[in-house]
Amino acid sequence: MSIGGHVVSVTAHYGTDPLWCEEYGYGLGRPDGIFVLKYRSAGTLEFGESRQDFLHQLYWSPDALLSTSHGLNTQFVGPSEAFWVQRAVSHEVRAADEGTVYRVCLREVPGSLDGVRAGAASIDDEAGRLLRTIARPGHDEDRALAARARILAGLGGSTREFVGHHATGSGHAMTVARAMAHDPGDPTALSEWAARLHISVKTLQRDFDREFGMPYSRWRTELRLRAARALVQTQPVTAVARRVGYASTSAFVAAFAARFGHTPRRRGRGRLS
Repeated sequence: MSIGGHVVSVTAHYGTDPLWCEEYGYGLGRPDGIFVLKYRSAGTLEFGESRQDFLHQLYWSPDALLSTSHGLNTQFVGPSEAFWVQRAVSHEVRAADEGTVYRVCLREVPGSLDGVRAGAASIDDEAGRLLRTIARPGHDEDRALAARARILAGLGGSTREFVGHHATGSGHAMTVARAMAHDPGDPTALSEWAARLHISVKTLQRDFDREFGMPYSRWRTELRLRAARALVQTQPVTAVARRVGYASTSAFVAAFAARFGHTPRRRGRGRLS
């Protein structure tokens, strides 16, 4: 791939091969160009540790939870966010579930992410829609580059921007959701979240029902189990249970089996012990 005169590789080691990978490039000889790799996976998809010295990268999945790491920092990123990495920053990304993953390569840094080396970035609904649109065959280059500008404008690094992009209610549930999504093992109770936000527990619970169609406890369980799917391929079940907030391994295994129909398994090693 050539952007601005540089011929660079955007490949890396993948622990699990995708079902397919497509590429879409627009304005590749220009600073405002965009290159999109679109992957489809039937299970866990791993982007092994990599560093791209010429290009900034953005990973986003509309239907899978991403487990991301750079340096000593590890966090999870849900469909309402993307993982942003500036050039020359080593990182790893793993998609936990069957789904589609977009890997966007850029030479310019979005204004809202200026100074962010790596981390979660909110992506609004319109930016997500446009990214899916330009990652299809036969799209006009001028229109794609116009869409690129809107995609970058639809990114945000702060919780305030995340809430502004996604909340339909008061925004309290979305504030909690962003914090919990980054660290599913966070033990903070609903009452403590409500106290931090200076609202009643009833108000926060009502906002979760409005935003997610389910109570906080159910939403948290679903988040924790989806996060666990990204970890059980490479970590012992006891470590995964602790990481996603379960007090005992047996409780975690029972919840995982009830949700997914099988006990946690590491790829190629059978049941974890």
